[in-house]
Amino acid sequence: MNYIKINKVDIANGIGIRVSLWVAGCNHHCFNCQNPNTWNKKEGQPFTEKVKQEIFTLLDNDYIDGLTLSGGDPLFPNNRESLTELCKEVKEKFPNKTIWCWTGYLYEQVKDLSIMKYIDVLVDGPYIDSQRNITLNWRGSPNQRIIDIQKTRVQNKITLYCK
Repeated sequence: MNYIKINKVDIANGIGIRVSLWVAGCNHHCFNCQNPNTWNKKEGQPFTEKVKQEIFTLLDNDYIDGLTLSGGDPLFPNNRESLTELCKEVKEKFPNKTIWCWTGYLYEQVKDLSIMKYIDVLVDGPYIDSQRNITLNWRGSPNQRIIDIQKTRVQNKITLYCK
């Protein structure tokens, strides 16, 4: 897996102050995507153990509320294994930190992935430019849902984090 960048202090991509990891690779190619430079899985730099330790060091600060995964698409097949392991380790080391993830897939398409055990909030669905709405929190078009993954898994029905 490759990554594009790490935002050490991010207040725009989830609740609170977050560390954001922007990964490479996306097969959705949404029209007017904000980050088309992240589509190619070969862009950026390799995600190494040193990079993972940098994320852990950043998360170890009390003022950091959690980790945000974006890109590209964190659930792009090439990213799944590395990010599942990262999320598992984050939850083991920092059980009170939340993990937010943006994906162009619908929850129904990815609900059985192992990574879902560790994600707290999933913003799902492709960006649809004809439905663009800049007043929405954490998404670009209203088809995208902000899903409380752990409540959804327990209740076995989609539970929105917020509308």
